[in-house]
Amino acid sequence: MAWINLLIAGIFEVAWAVGLKMSHGFTNLWMSIFTILGMIASFYFLALALKNIPLGTAYAVWTGIGTMGTVILGIILFKEPVSVLRLVCIMLILSGITGLKLLSA
Repeated sequence: MAWINLLIAGIFEVAWAVGLKMSHGFTNLWMSIFTILGMIASFYFLALALKNIPLGTAYAVWTGIGTMGTVILGIILFKEPVSVLRLVCIMLILSGITGLKLLSA
C-alpha cells in the first residue's frame, strides 16, 4: 500500500505542477485552488508512504514521478520542445526510479 500511496503522491505532484503553470502566477482563481489542493494531496500521500518506505527512496521516487510527468505533460499540453536527448533523460529517470524500487527493502 505504501508504494501505491507514493504513486498517488507523484501523480498529485504532476497535477499541482501543471496547475501552477496554468494558474498564471496565481491569477487564475480556479487553477490556483486546484494547485493548492494538489500540493496538499501530494504531501499527504507522501507522508503516508514515508511510514513504510525509506526517506531517500521515497523522496527520489516522488520527485522522479513528478519530473517525468511534468516533462511529458509539458510536451503534450504546452508544446514544449521534444528531442531524442530529452526522451533518453526521461528513460534514465525511469530506470533510476525502477532501480530504487527494486532495491528497496
